[in-house]
Amino acid sequence: MLKFLLLFTLTPLLEVFLLIEIGKRIGVIPTIIIVGATGFFGVLLARMQGFYTIYRFRAELEEGVFPAEEMFDGACVLVGAAFLLTPGLITDILGFSLLMPQTRYYIKKLVRDKVYKMMQEGDIRIRRW
Repeated sequence: MLKFLLLFTLTPLLEVFLLIEIGKRIGVIPTIIIVGATGFFGVLLARMQGFYTIYRFRAELEEGVFPAEEMFDGACVLVGAAFLLTPGLITDILGFSLLMPQTRYYIKKLVRDKVYKMMQEGDIRIRRW
């Protein structure tokens, strides 16, 4: 609980601080243009990756294969798009990292390894229905 409290209070403070510092160095208008451009290109990338993930999801279903990887990709694209909708450069970097297939691969591996470790330690339990 404390981790989430710190995350949701420190992240916006860091974002505001970073935007103020960048605004001081390059000016207000260029800073606003950078934030707007990252949002615009992020939406385009999220849309493109979302459609591609849906295409792969349907292809896997048509082949009779459970689309687990595509489901995970879809979740990453959704979270990445949400990060890009949040104004700020730190969240934009995280959002683009989740939308780019090259970096998403490593993030997925990191999360998968963490979840597997938590399952091994008994922190996560999978119940059967």
